[in-house]
This record gives sequence, structure tokens and C-alpha cells, in this order.
Amino acid sequence: MKSKVLVKILLSVYLCMMSYYLYTHQYYNVDIEAYMGLVYKANFPDMKIEDIHKKVYDELKEKKPEVGEINTERKEEAVGDNSYYKNLSENPKMYKEELQLFTVKPLYNFINSIFFKLGFKASTSTFLITIISYVLIVILIFIFLLQILKNNYLALVLTILISLFKPLLDASRHATPDGLSTLLLLLSFYYAVMKKNIFIATVFGILCILTRPEYFIFYSFLLLLLYIFKADFGFKTKEITFSFIYFALTFGIIQYFNQIPWSVLFMNQFTKVQLYPISNPDSFNFYEYLACVKGKVLLEFNTSYFPLLLIFIIIILDYKLLISRNRKSLIFLSLYLAVYLSVSLRFMMFPSLVNRMMVGFYLIIILSLIAYQNSKKQILAETA
Repeated sequence: MKSKVLVKILLSVYLCMMSYYLYTHQYYNVDIEAYMGLVYKANFPDMKIEDIHKKVYDELKEKKPEVGEINTERKEEAVGDNSYYKNLSENPKMYKEELQLFTVKPLYNFINSIFFKLGFKASTSTFLITIISYVLIVILIFIFLLQILKNNYLALVLTILISLFKPLLDASRHATPDGLSTLLLLLSFYYAVMKKNIFIATVFGILCILTRPEYFIFYSFLLLLLYIFKADFGFKTKEITFSFIYFALTFGIIQYFNQIPWSVLFMNQFTKVQLYPISNPDSFNFYEYLACVKGKVLLEFNTSYFPLLLIFIIIILDYKLLISRNRKSLIFLSLYLAVYLSVSLRFMMFPSLVNRMMVGFYLIIILSLIAYQNSKKQILAETA
């Protein structure tokens, strides 16, 4: 009992220190200007776009004076990429259309507006939930490891090491939905696998899709996995079916209100950045799409952590158990297949694997590998 209290105190002190560090070391990334604008639109619906534009950039220039400058240090991924944010800072009409690109994350925008109503500045409102999500993710990882490892000090050490994982820290220093969506993904995963409560897992899954709609792909694969192994989890077909219906409805509603088609988003982001991506879009070109995907596939996957994690999956999975069709081993293998299939499909739609956006997948792989490695003795004893 003393050791458990001690590790909780140590973890609390550590999280307080990390929260302060993250609060004082925010990146003020380029997406923040759009999320700030949506905060103002939600709280002052009658405010003119010119006034919103001025408020956003006046506040941002206090935090980051170089906002709106042309980036000459990087190679353009799409024509006009480096000068896009300079044009955005000077053109309220262009900024107005930019805001529509970010309305597809309604839960994140809603929470940002709540913080603004509580009295925080618009810029601060956009990253507070990211820091809170980081703290809760670390606590959830600690709870997970405590239940798996049954060792307080080992759980604490591993939790701190995982909390320093660069993609997780990067996600926590950006004003983006990545931290919140990761937290909700892990919560739904935790309640489905550890608590065997598909209702609460579905609620968190819906919230996750409302934060980042592309997670619908992964949840669809997870539900298929739960259906195949429903006897192992104790779930009924009806429960799994209703979960999928709720996920599909959530994703469908977001797409219904989304004013920008995927083809316009793709051309604007990966071929030629346009001044008005909605009112004057380039027509979608399938050959340019294929060329972009082929040109990025090797580089994007090699600069991600997926090849490294795949090496650990190959090393840790016991193929004798897989050949003998041990169900627990097959569940873990199916989970990794679901992750890599989801990431591949997402890449086909948006050929970019920014590590902070992938942190939810990374953590699921890392935590499940720890669980699998720790349960190997039990699995082998059951099959002996």
C-alpha cells in the first residue's frame, strides 16, 4: 500500500511539472489561427470576418511575431505552400474559407469555446484541452500498466518513458485535436478490452469520431474484430451492430455538414494551394493523385514509427501459438492488422503520416505489445 501511494505521489508531481512545461512551450502551430477563428465565430456569431481576422492575428503576433511570414526554409509540398499562410494573414476573405476546413472536428471546437467562455484567451483556449488530454492519457497508461504488470514501480517507470515519447509530446504542444482524439481512442479501447463494457466504449468512440472523423475507419475494423472474437469478449452481435450504426451515423452527420469535398481538399493540400479552395477549386486529377501517393509512400512510412513497431511485433509475437491457432495470439495479430490497414487506407486518402496524428495508433501497439509479452507465460501454460 505504501509503494502504491508513493508512486501516485511521484506521478502527480511529474504531471504537474510536465503540465507547466507544455503550457509554457506551446508551438503556436499554423492551424491555431483557424481554431481561434472558430472560437470567435461560436461566441460572437454576428462578428464580421474582418474583425475576427484582426483579433486572431493581433493576438497571435504577440505570442509568435513571425506569424504570417513566408517560409523559405522548406521545400514546398504543393505549389504556393510556403506563401499560403502569409496570404491568409492578409486576406480576411481567404481566411473565412479557411475556417470551413476545420469545422469537421466539432467536439474539439466545442471544448475550445467552453474554455473561451470561462475567460481564457482564444489562443490559450485552443491548447488547454491538449494539455489536459496529455495528463489524462498518462494517467490512463499508468492504470493500464498497473493492471497488466501488477508492479507499481515498473508501471511508473514505463509510464514516464512512454509519456516522453516524442509524438505524444509533439501532439501535446500543438493546438490540434490529436491529443483529445488519442485520449478518447484509448478510453474506448480500455473500456472495451479491460472493462468489457461496449456501451461506454461506444460513447467514447462516438466522441473520438466527432474529434477526428477519420478514426471511423479504425473503429469499423475494431468492430469487425470484436464480432469475430465476440465469444472471447462476451459481447453480443446486437451490441456490436448498434455500435457500428452509431459510429456510421456520427461519421455521416459530420460529412453531411462538411462543405468541402475530399477531392478539393486533396488537390489544395498536395498539388496546388489555392487562394479560394471552395469557390475556385482545381478539378480533381486522378493521375496527379496517383503520382502524389506513389511519390510519398516510401518516405512517409519510413519517417513514421510504423516500421520500427512492426519489427517489435514480429519479434514479440509467438508464431508457434499463431500456427496452433491460439485465440489470444490471433486477437493480438488481428489488432495489429487492423491498425496497419487503417493507416494504409488513411494514407490513400491523405498521403501524409504526421507522427503527432498517429500517436493513438502508436500507443495502442505499444500497450498491447506490453500486455502480450506479459501474458505469454499464461498463454503457454494454457496451451501446454
